[in-house]
Formats: sequence, structure tokens, C-alpha cells
Amino acid sequence: MTIRNSFIVTILPLIFLAACGESPKEKQKSIVQEEVKKDSVQIDSSEIKKEEKEKFVLTEENAIDFFFEYQKDLKADKVKITTRFGSFTVQLFDNVPYHKANFIYLTRKGYFNETQFHRVVKNFIIQGGNSDDRKTGRKRSEIGRYLLPPDTRKGHKHHRGVISMPSSEIDNPHMLASPYEFFIVVTKPGSYHLDGEFTPFGKVIEGMDVVDKINSVKIGEGDWPSQNIYIQKAEVIE
Repeated sequence: MTIRNSFIVTILPLIFLAACGESPKEKQKSIVQEEVKKDSVQIDSSEIKKEEKEKFVLTEENAIDFFFEYQKDLKADKVKITTRFGSFTVQLFDNVPYHKANFIYLTRKGYFNETQFHRVVKNFIIQGGNSDDRKTGRKRSEIGRYLLPPDTRKGHKHHRGVISMPSSEIDNPHMLASPYEFFIVVTKPGSYHLDGEFTPFGKVIEGMDVVDKINSVKIGEGDWPSQNIYIQKAEVIE
């Protein structure tokens, strides 16, 4: 069984991978530092208007630099996800910094709200973060088009309850991951054939029964639930 992703983007150049182990490029450092600051502090109305005119968008050129800065002082490591079946809480791994920072950032941006668990494979996974609603596509466009490099050598395995990131479906030999989607393993004790291919970046620490309820719903063609399962709210627990 493969983990697939429907978000089609341009493959990152190999230099993108190399950037994971390097300091941010000086020419972009001030830009991403300012955006990190905006995301963490309150700004007045005049600054909001200025920000609207100079809107920051993530790209394959600046994403790693941005998340390098974003994760430096990031204290939050938990996200609560609420559905009609109830809520569950995910704790993110500190030693997978880019994926952790990405998930916190998208949650704070409100991206996951009203997206869906769009793929359910019985006794295997539930996959979320996508939707056939146009507003989901608009939110992706506003945040930016980028991929994340894999980070599979931190000792994390795909145990039951682990949250991981699917790779893009495009020709993608480096298994670069779409930042907008995630899947949660429900297999007992785990789905270890996924180790080394996908990046585990957290685990469910509360509400695994809710994940199991989602995994038990009736599904239709393409593993899409017969009745839509929306993420009503995703919130960072500070």
C-alpha cells in the first residue's frame, strides 16, 4: 500500500536538499526573519495594511530558510484537531524541526480548518489536509507552493498513532513531501514498511479512539469517505 498525495507541484532542485544542512542565505535572511516575527507578535492596523500589500508567500527558494528561522524559538509542540467524531491531540517531535515548524505554521495560519480526512484505508491510515473545496486551493496559493525534504533518520518509526507526511505523486526520486497533507498510522503495532520512505514528525498522545472512529467509516471509490469528514478546527496548544 502506498501513501499518495494529490497536490501537484514543481520538483525542487537538488540545491534545495543541500540547503537543509546549511545556514540561511544572507540575501533572504532578513525577509524570513521579518515574516517569522509577524507570525509571533501582534501588529497594529497600519502594519496589517502594509503586510497585505507586501504579502509573504512561501516558495521552493525560500521555504527552508523560512522554517530554519521559524523553528529556532518555537516552543509549541502540540496541535489539537477537532472533527465531528471528537478531538485528538498530536505532539510533534523536536528533532524533526522543519516538519514540526511547517505543521505549527500551517495550523496558526488556519490552513487545516475545513480541510478533510480525504483518504481512509482500513487498518492502515487516515490521511488529511486536502479537500475538493476551492477555498482549500486558494489557501494553498496564498501560503505558497513548496515541498519539504525527507527527514527519515531521526530514529522514529511508523508505530500506531504516528503522524507522518506523504510524498508528492510527481516524478520524485528524493521523496520530497507535500507540506499540506499528513497521515496517521492506525495499524497495530505499526506500519513499519513505511520507515525510510516517509517522515514521521509526531504522534497522537490523546484521542486515538477518535482516529480509530475515522478509520472505521464507510468508504467509497479511491478510499474517500462516503460522508465527508471535515477538520472543524486545528489549534496549536501553547
